[in-house]
Amino acid sequence: MVPAKFLAFDFGAESGRAILGIIDGGKICLEEIHRFLNKQIDISGHIHWDLSYLFGELKKALAAAVRKGHRELLGLGVDTWGVDFGLVGKDDRLLENPYAYRDKRTDGMMDKAFQRISREEMYARTGIQFMQFNSVFQLLSVVETESLLLDKIETLLFMPDLFNFLLTGQKFSEYTIASTSQLLNAKKRDWEPGIFEKFGLPIHIMAPVIQPGTSLGPLLPEISRETGISPVDVIAPASHDTASAVAAVPAQSANWAYLSSGTWSLLGVEVNEPIINEKSLKNNFTNEGSVDKKIRFLRNTMGLWLLQKCMKDWEKKGESHDYDELTRLASGAEEFRSVVDPDDHAFLNPPDMPGAIAEFCKKTLQPVPEKKGEFVRCIYESLALKYRFLVDKINTMCAEPVEVLHVVGGGSQNEMLNQFSADATGLSVIAGPAEATAVGNIMVQAIAKKILEGIEEGRRVVSRSFPLKSYEPENQDKWNSVYEKIKRMFS
Repeated sequence: MVPAKFLAFDFGAESGRAILGIIDGGKICLEEIHRFLNKQIDISGHIHWDLSYLFGELKKALAAAVRKGHRELLGLGVDTWGVDFGLVGKDDRLLENPYAYRDKRTDGMMDKAFQRISREEMYARTGIQFMQFNSVFQLLSVVETESLLLDKIETLLFMPDLFNFLLTGQKFSEYTIASTSQLLNAKKRDWEPGIFEKFGLPIHIMAPVIQPGTSLGPLLPEISRETGISPVDVIAPASHDTASAVAAVPAQSANWAYLSSGTWSLLGVEVNEPIINEKSLKNNFTNEGSVDKKIRFLRNTMGLWLLQKCMKDWEKKGESHDYDELTRLASGAEEFRSVVDPDDHAFLNPPDMPGAIAEFCKKTLQPVPEKKGEFVRCIYESLALKYRFLVDKINTMCAEPVEVLHVVGGGSQNEMLNQFSADATGLSVIAGPAEATAVGNIMVQAIAKKILEGIEEGRRVVSRSFPLKSYEPENQDKWNSVYEKIKRMFS
């Protein structure tokens, strides 16, 4: 049988990659084709994504695939981060560069939203965790500050849908990415008219919702000619990067949870139907779309962004360090010296992350980190303790307690954080694959092309294709003691 080749475009908030997946002999092999930075641009004091640059990098990746001998593909698919979108006008032109979710335009929009609809009613309809940068609050900012723009909008397309439109000319909204918006009815799995009515938003701007694995048709001929790639089907994978990552979790047992670990930490479980009740609202858990018609019941919490931003701020001062060096410094720092809540608003996008961490510790009457190792250890221990908090919440809302935690994504390579996660949660932690998002993207394409039978076979293929590392809990008494002292900080 000829090896099946698929190309996955994985756009992250920090960087993007094009990863070739080759399925042969019951295994998936990956080859990185192209990697590029994703830098936000400041336009008139607002943060945007540079769509022309990103689309240019996508086409560079197609040309690179041809140069590397991969002109013939069975499919290509795009996944990105959630919530952000582009607005397309009546002439099929982009009205403006998409805003980035960390932009300040959503400041105060949640309060304005709750003047139009109660928090309880909004959650009952959408089942989505409240975060100020959700698509619904971004759109409300348009109503509040750019109302004249509304009449010019023909279609709203979330970031992967926007790339698909540029690749094929087709306008659709893939289900998993649409579910991050807080505009979708969680139970009906389609747009919620009541939200649009309450916020004065035209529902006609929303594209039809399609399921992961839907073929969008062939790549536009002009792009094939420009890049040299052979005609190929563009397939909508699980277009939200976390949904693709969860698809690739190599779970072989029941009662497992996942942690997609990267800039953000997304920790949750797969369920068949949304969990929407008073307890899930109080705990601010979300019900987002998954593959195979399942729901990702999870909490989105800040992840390695805290460390990434510290590294950037130190670099501005001429003090550059890599992850290995910082982890070594952290291993020599005093344990449990300081703990922060990673989700505190002060850490969303501060001008100085080390300063924000120091100020939080000062306000909470804890020792202020001074050395870099102390900052890093504080971040790792705080993340692990927050994971314990979230696992505990899941166990109060789901019938079966979590027994195993699968860590996927870039953070799965962080051995110190993985061990801390096992110690804090008391669970066996299985780490890998690091490229879970690209793997899940490729899996869904392969299922669409009937190379794989379904998600369960795909997960078996993943488990034998990539190295996995297990971590068992240690120092339980010490971690339990610290957790009991600080858990109220996370409530």
